[in-house]
Amino acid sequence: MWHSVALMHMSSRAKSLSKTDGKAFLQEAFASEQCLLASKLRSSERITHNGDMGEVNEQHFIEVLRLYLPDRYTVEKAIILDSTGNTTDSIDVVVFDRQYTPTLLDNKHHRYVPAEAVYAVFECKPTINKKYLEYAADKAATVRRMQRTSVGIPHAGGVYPPKPQIELVSGIVALDIEWSDGFGATFQKLNNKLKDERRVDCGLAVTGACFDTFDAGKYSFGPKANALVFFLFRLLQKLQSVGTVPAVDWAAYAKQLSK
Repeated sequence: MWHSVALMHMSSRAKSLSKTDGKAFLQEAFASEQCLLASKLRSSERITHNGDMGEVNEQHFIEVLRLYLPDRYTVEKAIILDSTGNTTDSIDVVVFDRQYTPTLLDNKHHRYVPAEAVYAVFECKPTINKKYLEYAADKAATVRRMQRTSVGIPHAGGVYPPKPQIELVSGIVALDIEWSDGFGATFQKLNNKLKDERRVDCGLAVTGACFDTFDAGKYSFGPKANALVFFLFRLLQKLQSVGTVPAVDWAAYAKQLSK
């Protein structure tokens, strides 16, 4: 009974706030999403096996991305495969196209995603520190080095030329961040050394910090109470800006199967 009354009070307050101060309403409403995710991540800390805890946390982040990204983007844990047969290690969180590109060799929750279909990759860690940041950079590099094909797309008036490869987004997500100043000077000095294929474009600590370098390499930071949704909206904007992934040259994959 008390729980129902509390929910009704919260609902009526939210409705009133949305009418009187829309900005405050949005800030409070989205802040609650961050608190909920932080609570879920903290609750997984009671899991005694590190591997199991990691998988649970990966799923929490995957679920949040699925909620906020449009259906054109699929979000899964996956291995990435290219037309030469090269594969990456398992990537914690992969954002990829499923509308025009199938996954391959699916077996329950194990799947290969063609390199051409990938929009973004993230490593999910317990915290963000030097070790895990460099690890995420190395994983991102393995993806960016993969062979990605592109072919023309027929249309009523002819054929659109092959689309250039999109710029892959890489990031790291965690509950917390090790540096006392968050994504401040110490982090930036380290992150600035991660260039080209090892570039890490964005990061999120659910306890209240996020960054990205989507604007020509310039650092952007979100507010502490709304770091999660700021991070998600900035990611969504970045994905919108790159458009759709190129069309896969399936003949290149088929060629590997011929004698």
